[in-house]
Amino acid sequence: MTTEKTKLKRFYKNVAVENRDKGYAILLDGRVAKTAGRNMLMAPTEFLGAAIAAEWDAQGEYIKRHHMPLTALLAGSIDSTAAAGGNPIEEILTFLNTDLVCYRADAPMALVERQGAAWDPYVEWLEATCGARLVTTKGIVAVAQSGAAINAVRNHLEDQTPPVLHGIKTATEITGSAVLAMAMWKGGFEPQAVFDASRVDENFQEGRWGVDAEAKARTQRLAADFNAVARFLSLL
Repeated sequence: MTTEKTKLKRFYKNVAVENRDKGYAILLDGRVAKTAGRNMLMAPTEFLGAAIAAEWDAQGEYIKRHHMPLTALLAGSIDSTAAAGGNPIEEILTFLNTDLVCYRADAPMALVERQGAAWDPYVEWLEATCGARLVTTKGIVAVAQSGAAINAVRNHLEDQTPPVLHGIKTATEITGSAVLAMAMWKGGFEPQAVFDASRVDENFQEGRWGVDAEAKARTQRLAADFNAVARFLSLL
């Protein structure tokens, strides 16, 4: 339980952004803000730097980190890069073999049709844009994607910066789909439409059995997280 004693009080008065050789530093009373890993909080673009500075400036007497999603995303990217743990490209590509949009229901027909209408455009977009033709399956039978398809997606990721890859990876984890994450990042699809596509099964069950308050609250949290990632990527 969070109490007043465990809350972090705002310890600074002024927030600024300073252009430096390695990016745009977020300054708190003239000192560079630090991540949880004690690395400097440096944004790669002026737009992202300004948005993150606004998050810090908007804090009241206490710092509410859940109101600072852009800060969290940038800090996560910086700390994971500094730690050199894991490979975000391979983590994204791993999802392709279990990608949400490739595993379809075989019944009831209403769900089958809803999944096809929602997911086929993204599968087709990936093939048209990246040259990656994915195989879809019905039921829980596992399907392995071809090396050619995986390499085609890899080619579109290899030249991206760590913050971009961190954003795509986070979007992939939220939706359960590297295809949907790629489409949101690169395809010009509206973030809300992409997120809705990731909730086809849940929305179908809700329509049949009614709204579960706990599940709805979780969906709202995930939607907020996904929209934050979409904004993060747009500011890069």
